[in-house]
Amino acid sequence: MPPGPANPADSHRRPRIASLVPSLSELLAELGLLEHLVARTGFCVHPAGAIEAVPKVGGTKDVNLAKLRRLSPTHVLLNVDENRLETVRALQSWPDAERPALIVTHPQGPDDVPALIDQIAAAFDAVPGVAARAVTLREQLQRELRLTSADERARVEVLYLIWREPWMTVARDTYISKLLARVNWHTLPAIVGGEVGAARYPVVRGDEPWLADVQRVLLSSEPYRFDASHAASAQALCPHATVQLVDGEKLSWYGARTAAGLRYARALADARGSARTMRAWT
Repeated sequence: MPPGPANPADSHRRPRIASLVPSLSELLAELGLLEHLVARTGFCVHPAGAIEAVPKVGGTKDVNLAKLRRLSPTHVLLNVDENRLETVRALQSWPDAERPALIVTHPQGPDDVPALIDQIAAAFDAVPGVAARAVTLREQLQRELRLTSADERARVEVLYLIWREPWMTVARDTYISKLLARVNWHTLPAIVGGEVGAARYPVVRGDEPWLADVQRVLLSSEPYRFDASHAASAQALCPHATVQLVDGEKLSWYGARTAAGLRYARALADARGSARTMRAWT
């Protein structure tokens, strides 16, 4: 999904930004760019209380391109995992006078997020205050990265579930898996999914031998909203594991939320308790 070339004239125009990625919509707000956001997906729900007035243009996978075009964005923010290549190609086919600059992102772990912040800030550095906010955000994140280390933490094998019917999990080269690895929690199966494609989020049948090695089953609050009613069926996958509910936004939203995600992962790893089923969000 190669980014489209930016139009040099864009830097001299007031930006009209469309974000097709929930995490990036939140990052725009942190950088002081919310007033420039003219389109978002229905999944772009943060910052709550401020983003609701921005028009929706469908979902991350099913963008209403006709509505988006009517909103005349100068820039469209995309992500390799969350958006379809067909969407990119459709945007690239717009006439020259209407074609927005495409900002394609692909952070695959917390260590990639400082560069992501720089990427977004650079695209809008003509807007007053953006560069300074980016510096602050990056410095805060670097501090949390330094504090979040696998050293002196016991290794834990985890199954991070993102969906049911069928059960689905994450490969080790995903953002979620790499964030958890920073506290020495390692996702199973021990596979690499590749740059793009379904292999990044493999299906779990329930008869895999490696399920016996799982010590914790993590039920995410998104994209599937697991709750306590799913604990028993998840327990059946790994009878000897601890099952707990976790905040998926903190563990999968990158950008403005990465620092909080690292703090949250440390809290999970450092928690003590013997309960088989635990609740980890409110």
